[in-house]
Amino acid sequence: MRHPRKHRRHRAGIAAAAAVATLAGAGLTTLSTDTAEAATARQVEGLDRGVVSVHTGSGNLVSWRWLATDPNDVSFNVYRGDLKVNSSPVTGSTNYYHAGAPNSADYRVRAVVNGVEQGFSEHAIQFRPGYKDVPVSAPAGGTTPDGVAYTYEANDASVGDLDGDGALEFVLKWQPTNAKDNSQSGYTGNTVVDGIELDGTRLWRIDLGRNIRSGAHYTQFQVYDYDGDGRAEVAMKTSDGTKDGTGAVIGSSSADHRNSSGYVLSGPEYLTMFNGLTGKAMSSVDYVPARGTVSSWGDNYGNRVDRFLAGTAYLDGARPSLIMARGYYTRSVVAAWDWRNGQFTRRWTFDTNSSTNSGRGYDGQGSHSLSVGDVDNDGKDEIVYGSMAVDDNGNGLWTTRTGHGDAQHLGDLDPSTGGLEYFKVSESTSQPSELYIDPANGSIRWKLDACCDNGRGVAGDIHAGNDGAEVWSASDTYIRDEAGATKGREPSSANFLVWWDGDTTRELLDQTRIDKYGTSSDTRLLTGSGVASNNGTKATPALSGDILGDWREEVVWRTSDNKNLRIYSTPHETGTKITTLLHDTMYRTGIAWQNTAYNQPPHPGFFLGDKMPTAPRPSVYTP
Repeated sequence: MRHPRKHRRHRAGIAAAAAVATLAGAGLTTLSTDTAEAATARQVEGLDRGVVSVHTGSGNLVSWRWLATDPNDVSFNVYRGDLKVNSSPVTGSTNYYHAGAPNSADYRVRAVVNGVEQGFSEHAIQFRPGYKDVPVSAPAGGTTPDGVAYTYEANDASVGDLDGDGALEFVLKWQPTNAKDNSQSGYTGNTVVDGIELDGTRLWRIDLGRNIRSGAHYTQFQVYDYDGDGRAEVAMKTSDGTKDGTGAVIGSSSADHRNSSGYVLSGPEYLTMFNGLTGKAMSSVDYVPARGTVSSWGDNYGNRVDRFLAGTAYLDGARPSLIMARGYYTRSVVAAWDWRNGQFTRRWTFDTNSSTNSGRGYDGQGSHSLSVGDVDNDGKDEIVYGSMAVDDNGNGLWTTRTGHGDAQHLGDLDPSTGGLEYFKVSESTSQPSELYIDPANGSIRWKLDACCDNGRGVAGDIHAGNDGAEVWSASDTYIRDEAGATKGREPSSANFLVWWDGDTTRELLDQTRIDKYGTSSDTRLLTGSGVASNNGTKATPALSGDILGDWREEVVWRTSDNKNLRIYSTPHETGTKITTLLHDTMYRTGIAWQNTAYNQPPHPGFFLGDKMPTAPRPSVYTP
């Protein structure tokens, strides 16, 4: 649910007056449009308070979640042991700075409802000195059939309540050091996935086996409570030889479908739903779409056929569905699945080759990631798949026909209009380098001239001197506003974003550092200690998002020795009170798809930035 606005845009499909203008020297074409919005109650996780205590050297910042199921006027008391440390209930935020306390201080909070103090929360997770280590254990390395030795590195992570206790656990993908991009030949080690408690207890380990190649484009894992039983499931593509968390093997344990170049271009492909608590494979169905003829996806050696994306979407407006997809350079197929009562049901399949889509410009429009959100304001989610969108019912919604891109951002970027906006960059040297799109109908509000393979682009409110979010890219030398006008110098990075300090503008997250944008230069807020980023030049964290404490975001990196996931949480006080972003379903599904291919940061379904109105309370229910 998004907050009300004075200006609304009409629903997708309704013609709107368009004004076209050119900004001098920018090669920029602008198009303005209008739309409407709707809301419905959605299933979310039943979370605990997620209390954290971050030691700063002179005291502890205690922060906790304001749940969507809490009353609007709830307040809180903070306890060290059994002693209340605040003089009056905390009302305007969900954090409290306890000056002079040692890093070992033990905190809990109690909600106050209608003047009555409720029960104690769980004990705070202690971040000292400023971070929390979660011990992890790498799989044993090995040697490929051609004699290449490999070890393992902790790679992308996600979170979900795997055991139903209200606290989140990690799901961590281990990637071998010989992982490959699809364009690269060669054998790889197996991909391994662990379920891990925050104290480091490993719940299970899944080995995807030799017939699932390792690399950024092969294994997109989704962690979500799809059936509403209060525990998250884990969905992944599997094959012969995949070993689940109980040791059971899917298909043939002896089959080896790898060819002499290391590609897997034959043999069965499955979609498997794993039990989040035990790692047991509960059901496997044929992966949709099947690879079919390899060359029909754009080449004959196995690059474009094995480009996979995944996500989670509320296609009926109330309960989550699983999205699994294949292809984006030529043919693209998106399949939607429901997981109910222990079985898969395919809701729909969108195929650019189908008779209803063929020739309409949907082919070749995918990006290296996808976004999920209610773009047409009908209360149901759509899949924004690069330069096209698929409606909640599986029909093509729109295509800009501007081709493939590496980065895209869907969010409430423009606070002066209702609904969502969409920013993307283009890889093609013959397409606009940047596009700002109305995702309700695909109309282009403005674009920059073609220039190059523009590999990075970001959208977020990083500059308080401009209303709304700014956008920028690797090929531009400015930040731009919702109209495409230049608003300042380019930031020091074009990678991830994080809400870190006390205000509502977002900070820059790149490699192992956090910087605050400034008009003349950026200011370093954090340099991670003993940690490493993932995914080569993409330099992304294992995970970033509001996973603990108040609405600000945590950053999770692997330690350089791959022995821990190191969680950083903000040490800065804030006077802003916002419901945990985990209960904003657009943001929560963004956490779920963050690990997909070229990782991108999540965005909520409302504007969160400078001069924002009061944040909306989500319309949700818990199992």
